[in-house]
Amino acid sequence: MKLHLYSLLALVSLLFGTLFTACSSRDEAGEQEEEKRINLVYGIDADSYILETGEVESGQTVGGILGRYGISAQLIDKLDKATREVFPLRNIRPGHKFTAFLQQDSLGAGRLDYLAYEQNVAQYVVFGFVNDSVTITKGEKPTTVKRTKKSAVIESSLWGAIMEAELPYALAAEMEDIYQWTVDFFGIQAGDDFTVIYDEKFIDDTVSIGIGRVWGAKFNHGGKTLYAIPFRQGDKLQYWEADGGSLRKNILKAPLKFTRISSGFSYSRLHPVHKVRRPHTGVDYAAPSGTPVRAVADGVVTFRGWGGGGGNTLKIKHAGNLVTGYLHLRGFAKGIHVGSRVQQGQLIGYVGSTGTSTGPHLDYRIWKNGTPINPLKVPQEPTEPISKANREKFEYVRDRIIAELEGDVKPEDMITQVDSVVLPVVEPVEVAEEEKAEK
Repeated sequence: MKLHLYSLLALVSLLFGTLFTACSSRDEAGEQEEEKRINLVYGIDADSYILETGEVESGQTVGGILGRYGISAQLIDKLDKATREVFPLRNIRPGHKFTAFLQQDSLGAGRLDYLAYEQNVAQYVVFGFVNDSVTITKGEKPTTVKRTKKSAVIESSLWGAIMEAELPYALAAEMEDIYQWTVDFFGIQAGDDFTVIYDEKFIDDTVSIGIGRVWGAKFNHGGKTLYAIPFRQGDKLQYWEADGGSLRKNILKAPLKFTRISSGFSYSRLHPVHKVRRPHTGVDYAAPSGTPVRAVADGVVTFRGWGGGGGNTLKIKHAGNLVTGYLHLRGFAKGIHVGSRVQQGQLIGYVGSTGTSTGPHLDYRIWKNGTPINPLKVPQEPTEPISKANREKFEYVRDRIIAELEGDVKPEDMITQVDSVVLPVVEPVEVAEEEKAEK
């Protein structure tokens, strides 16, 4: 009888314990849910205030705005001194948004506790006036990241296609950086197309503030399909071709971006100034004066100075008995002198119209063993490919990126990090005894 009683008491105790734990869990979950429901605006519980928004008008000052809300000249002066190292009040700009947080007092009047000022779409500064003290807090709005896949057909240029498809402008710069060794963006043909997977950053889920990592791309150019697969080998994250070859080559396709070819390589070109036919053993890139010019490969500066009709001229010697020339420059980049070592992509000068020239442009030339060659037809050697040790991991990443580029894949099959790829464990397949016997 006692044994049954002890068992009954134990059962009741267990039931109460379970019920208590469940209630506690529900209470904790409720508290967490309550915390989540707090309406934070610029880091402030907005439900405790009346909010008024406005825009800074031309000629308006922070002092003028604060004075309108009853902040004394003494407090404004105190704020001005306190913010000089954090955010000087003179830095406010017309057209930027501000929000006043007003506390209802006993007389029904609104007392200003905080004024939030938006420096840009993402960053803000909050001036506080609680208990007649001043505080300054800088912050950033929370962002969300959306993985996006988009495709576009090029009719005139990459930038034109990006704008036509209403894609982020920064995507054009990213695509040019990724493919700068393999795609001739000055030779884009109508009908070329691309598909790209990228992260886009949003504020309030609606305002785009830029892009994050490009997870992969496919560029159809001149009848060839060029994939860009992200993968980290060594200490560098790079983009690779589908076969594991690096998209990076020993020489860039062009020494500047966002321009057009105004004159090509020829041994009989009608000179635009002298009006006679003569060789033009280079490629002219029309570009606004001051456009950055970059070295197409690692090398050493062998000439920096006046080149007669070529104006300000720079020559760089590279491996393989190659020499590149940059003519009509407006000026040279800081630190560029004869004997200077430069790296591929390094700023070396600026587009100009010096020498015999009808307008700002870059005359870009290449010599091999002293003989001029067409810069658009220089053979490119790839850098080190994917190593044998990384081949299996690279192919795992590549196959999933290409599958996503070509169609829709489940979220769990998407590549979401490439810094430390972990291959899935493949369980060995057991063979039935009957099948073993047949073999």
